[in-house]
Amino acid sequence: MSTSRYIGRYAPSPTGPLHFGTLVAAVGSYLQAKSRQGQWLMRIEDVDITRSVTGAADDMLRSFERFGFEWDGEVIYQSQRTEHYEQALATLTGKNRVYPCTCSRKQIADDSSEGVSTGIYNGKCRSRSLPLNVEHALRLRAGDTAITFEDLVMGRHSQQLDTECGDFVIKRRDGLFAYQLAVVVDDALQGVTEVVRGTDLLDSTPRQIYLQQQLGYAQPDYLHLPLVMDETGQKLGKSTGAAALDSSQPVKSLLAALKHLGQQPPAELQATELKSFWQWAIEHWKLHNIPKQNQTLTL
Repeated sequence: MSTSRYIGRYAPSPTGPLHFGTLVAAVGSYLQAKSRQGQWLMRIEDVDITRSVTGAADDMLRSFERFGFEWDGEVIYQSQRTEHYEQALATLTGKNRVYPCTCSRKQIADDSSEGVSTGIYNGKCRSRSLPLNVEHALRLRAGDTAITFEDLVMGRHSQQLDTECGDFVIKRRDGLFAYQLAVVVDDALQGVTEVVRGTDLLDSTPRQIYLQQQLGYAQPDYLHLPLVMDETGQKLGKSTGAAALDSSQPVKSLLAALKHLGQQPPAELQATELKSFWQWAIEHWKLHNIPKQNQTLTL
């Protein structure tokens, strides 16, 4: 990959304050871009407006600034990009890849084979056609498709869409576009060449690659980072009560993020200022040091 064309991005959801798990993902994404003299874009993934917390996006952006992050261009918000998602949906509909689905989550669980809920849709509504004058979601036909890609940290990853994923929702019953479609459209329109994010989204990547194929988009490279886990073994996040980061001592938290990502900062970096920290971190970023396993929180 030519360093002159590298475009990375970071795309947090505005559901609460900045916490350590968010910081780790941001640090990995930022260093991967800056160590390649690339662009680093900021995108607020608020396509699901039902989960967005008022004021959270502005608070997060201010926090990122206090930690020394510098993004290129203007911040974009998914909630303001509906027309782009509509255009992509029209393309998929025109290819006969989309159908309406009236099934609830309970119905899908009840219809699971052998009484075991796998979460994989069985195609019950596949024969339906548009338009449909009752409340419904829109699903994309996955078909007998195998997707394989090479993750730059986690290695080769494969998924058989029909048996491991099933036809998936791209527009919800409440009229909101699903994350899977929105992220693919935004990455393509922003020219993103590499997606850096946590391993919790590793299994979503085949669906996104499939959407890229159906929409005629270029496929970016992928790099999934180890998650931060709490003492109970759960992903550290807002839903599990992750504490907001104290930005009064940013270098301390940034150093902890570096160590989580397998980097080896010298002890004297603890007493440095933000500018010097980032200079060292960019110059010494080593992709091959990133662990494949999720790590327990250490601060």
